[in-house]
Amino acid sequence: MANDILVLADHVGGQLSDATLELVGKAKELAGATGGQAVVALLGAPALANSVGGADAVLTVDHPALSDYNPEAWEKALAAICTERQPRLVLIANSTIGMDLGAGLSAAWGAPLVAYTVGLVADGGDLVATAQVYGGKLLAEVAISGDKGICTVVAGSFAAPNDAGAGAGTPAVEAFAPPAGLDDLNTSFLALVEPEGGDVDITAADLLVSVGRGIGSQDNMDDVQELADAMGAPLSASRPVTDLGWLPKTRQVGKSGLKVKPKVYLTFGISGAPEHLEGMRDAELIIACNTDAAAPIFDVAHYGTTVDLFDLVPALTDKLG
Repeated sequence: MANDILVLADHVGGQLSDATLELVGKAKELAGATGGQAVVALLGAPALANSVGGADAVLTVDHPALSDYNPEAWEKALAAICTERQPRLVLIANSTIGMDLGAGLSAAWGAPLVAYTVGLVADGGDLVATAQVYGGKLLAEVAISGDKGICTVVAGSFAAPNDAGAGAGTPAVEAFAPPAGLDDLNTSFLALVEPEGGDVDITAADLLVSVGRGIGSQDNMDDVQELADAMGAPLSASRPVTDLGWLPKTRQVGKSGLKVKPKVYLTFGISGAPEHLEGMRDAELIIACNTDAAAPIFDVAHYGTTVDLFDLVPALTDKLG
């Protein structure tokens, strides 16, 4: 209701995203300050209701048009929930779904939107969001002081609670009637296009060797690939490398690529742009090699060196040989 924190469940292929569970944890925290509940809106996948441990309640909306993400259908359903329930704040993962849906809901519900949110706290009667601007080069604090607001939240900004996930307590489940208009949409879901098979899944790797613009040229990629092979690790990259076609997009780490959480993340020639840090900052151990001692990568690295990668990479490979 008026003091509730509403989380939109982000799901693809019958699975909830990790970001959804992170938002549930933050919703519980904020609801404790607002006097409301942490409520999850689950569109088109009622069978996933028991997977949202940690929430106080789950609102399910079941309709064929919602089974796969359709921006028109999801906006109608979420706007109907917001209009009836009038939550204090709506949290949406800043995924491809969230980036698509946040602005539409803002217009349909008449609520302010804070995009690229990386922090949220309760401050008296206000909720204060910290958001990335200029591609993460600056952070802005925004007070959501009205009676409603929307935040699209960057994945990894909050930790998932210990009581999140399936089997972590059963929230109250309430069926919400599908709104009018879902049978007469102007858009329809055709197919989910996934990356071609045959490549490694870097999100599942415990060890990653990652290379950036500092590699200089495609001819130098072989040296780092040899090291990665010697370590038994996939080779990943920052966006400049995949933009040049030196590695496929399935190997890109960052905001416009994939988010990874390996046990060890070893980087060569990566400066640490905010877009890249967003995809790997949660690695258990980060080791960075960059000749620029002021490179932002060293702000998140646990260990680092300014040795030239063209000296270090062959030495490491020989050591492992």
